Amino acid sequence: MKLKPSYLIAALCALLCLPATSAERKPNFIFIIADDHRWDAMGVVQREQGETARYPWFETPNLDRLAADGVRMRNAFITHSICSPGRASFLTGQYTHVNGIMDNHTPFPESHVTHATLLRDAGYHTAYFGKWHMGEQKGQRPGFQHSASFIGQGRYQDCPFEINGVMTETKGWVDDVSTDLAIHWLKKSNKQEPFSMVIGYKSPHNKRGGENLPERLRHLYEGKTTKKTPNCAIAAVYHKPLTDATSTEERGLSANSIHLDYLRHIKGIDDNLGRLLDTLDELKLTEDTVIVYSSDNGFFLGERGLGDKRALYEEGIRLPFIVRYPRLFPKGKVIDDMVLNIDLAPTLLDLAGLPPQPAIHGTSFKELAAGNKPKDWRNSFLCYYRKDLGDTPTCVGVRTANSKLIYYHGKPEFTEAYDLAKDPYELNNLAKDDTFTAPLQAEMSRLADKVKYPLPTEVVAPVKK
Repeated sequence: MKLKPSYLIAALCALLCLPATSAERKPNFIFIIADDHRWDAMGVVQREQGETARYPWFETPNLDRLAADGVRMRNAFITHSICSPGRASFLTGQYTHVNGIMDNHTPFPESHVTHATLLRDAGYHTAYFGKWHMGEQKGQRPGFQHSASFIGQGRYQDCPFEINGVMTETKGWVDDVSTDLAIHWLKKSNKQEPFSMVIGYKSPHNKRGGENLPERLRHLYEGKTTKKTPNCAIAAVYHKPLTDATSTEERGLSANSIHLDYLRHIKGIDDNLGRLLDTLDELKLTEDTVIVYSSDNGFFLGERGLGDKRALYEEGIRLPFIVRYPRLFPKGKVIDDMVLNIDLAPTLLDLAGLPPQPAIHGTSFKELAAGNKPKDWRNSFLCYYRKDLGDTPTCVGVRTANSKLIYYHGKPEFTEAYDLAKDPYELNNLAKDDTFTAPLQAEMSRLADKVKYPLPTEVVAPVKK
């Protein structure tokens, strides 16, 4: 019997509408972004560092669990070491001079294209929970169909959340609440279509004071101490030399109690990560879900007399970065190639089977994480900071696998250059060694030209003395 064309069309449509098999199903995504979590504040890193570890007693069993089941990027970096710019680059895959979020006060434009926008348009359910921090921005988070987020910095205890536009009172520690809301959404959402979720934790930002912690964490680590590193004894190049009088808690030196509160907050994140991982197991979503953990920037705990981020020293730009996807990525793998925050968006799109976006500066690390390193993977990157709060001047840097050059706009006397292979604590400034700095300066110019970043004239064509 010969089928009529209308029956053939109907049959074809029915086949196309059948649910995808697990092999064909697009992966789910969960991106967890902490605030001010430095790269080494994880148990797995402290054990790895051995005698050089600053807090070898610190344990993060769930971050370690994620690393053991996934891939840990040991050289992950931020391109603009400050909160909102870091977040914007994770969302867009672009440098901040292009996406426009150069400080902590600018709302994220609703018209901007993010990984959430593109995934949503490709049929993903998208949701945002917790800290957004783009100035005091209100309303639905751009690209996310569901959002349960607080305004600005919010507060640690009983923080009001704006849930799909409706201000809602909550009870308890803010990062517990963000996790509660995310888990509730996971359990109630439609599992027939893939989802992409972001969870923004407030911790360990503004780490001081037990009142910022839940009761279960307030007395954790009592009697413990954190070690100092060699660069805790020297000042940032734009500060006066450190003395006993200037080594104050305000700069993070000799502030063991502050350091302990910082680590207590990260332990709180670790607790909540464990709850999330257990939920994925319970819902049988683990195999089909890509989960990525990172931070919006690094953080100083007394190095260079600093207690913040912003500066382009290693502690300010290095990030924790773990990715797990059981269907594709190996377990317990560590990668030392450089990965950047701008790489997240193109990677999620790549894993979802979506085409590369020409406006994105980052590169998908899908093949790198899977163990198939691309031949042209980066060996350097451009980073910068535009003066915001604090006294860190506007600066721009280039970081290679083994070296770094930092130039401070209008302040050539502050220029810094370091051989990181020989000098990981950045103690010996080689800025006056033209043989060392010339190739770094050329690389800075090349990278800046590639992303159309306007370098100061004196960096492009320095005046020889």
